[in-house]
Amino acid sequence: MAKQKLDKETRKAILDARKWIQDVAKMDGNEAQTRARIERIFETIMGYHVFDHITREYAVHGVGDTEHCDFAIQLDRKETSKPDLLVEIKRVNIDLTPKHLKQAASYAINLGCEWVLLTNGKEWKLYHISFSQPPQTKLIDSWNLIDNDPIPLADKFDLTSYKNIKRGGLSRLWEKSNVLTAQNILKAILSEESIVLIRRKLKKATDVTVSPEELIGAIRYLLNEAAIAEMEKIKISLPVKKQRKRKIIPKSNKGKEEPAAQPVESEKTIKQPTEYEELKLATPPSEN
Repeated sequence: MAKQKLDKETRKAILDARKWIQDVAKMDGNEAQTRARIERIFETIMGYHVFDHITREYAVHGVGDTEHCDFAIQLDRKETSKPDLLVEIKRVNIDLTPKHLKQAASYAINLGCEWVLLTNGKEWKLYHISFSQPPQTKLIDSWNLIDNDPIPLADKFDLTSYKNIKRGGLSRLWEKSNVLTAQNILKAILSEESIVLIRRKLKKATDVTVSPEELIGAIRYLLNEAAIAEMEKIKISLPVKKQRKRKIIPKSNKGKEEPAAQPVESEKTIKQPTEYEELKLATPPSEN
């Protein structure tokens, strides 16, 4: 959830960082100049100690020659420990491309690191690497330091902050992202219970009854192509229509008119005797 207010220090840090990137963009700075400003962002906004937590030009030993990732964030400095986060940096005025992601993901796969942050100072993209066969790369979140407002930016930068990584926040973020998939959300929306509830709410709001099929058609209309493809994989159970019970007439009574049902008076509606009737009831019968 986005913070409603920012303290002055955090707001200033974000606005200062924005100015650093705008300045280096105006001068069309190279990758080294971009990297220097991004390092300051890690220090001022995300709370890292540059010498204790950030390793520059982290060596990656792959199949071929040894390559180097721009930054490796590593809170545990033991030699056997894997980096917590790899950061691949591109020059400020170069748009991030799938080629850049492929490069960063290959570093992470070779090192056994689950998290990659790809940035040019303006755009920031956070990815998770799943070590399946083959490994899968998934975009978890993204933000723009120049275009986004300071309040949501504070939350975005907090995802990769020192405090959040130290308390295991990235693991919880991955768990949540697995829950909030298009398929899981559609399964919840298209469950029998949800369909009944939505129809009831629509009926209450509009006084119009729609069928389950009409509701599902309307939901489909709201979805994009990717979500519709996910919807096709889901087995939808429509609410069972309640059948009205028909009164069975015995064969012996067929052709005969049913006697009209006699109204049964409740205790509250029983007719009370009039004054005359009370008098009549009170008079004893005459003797013959």
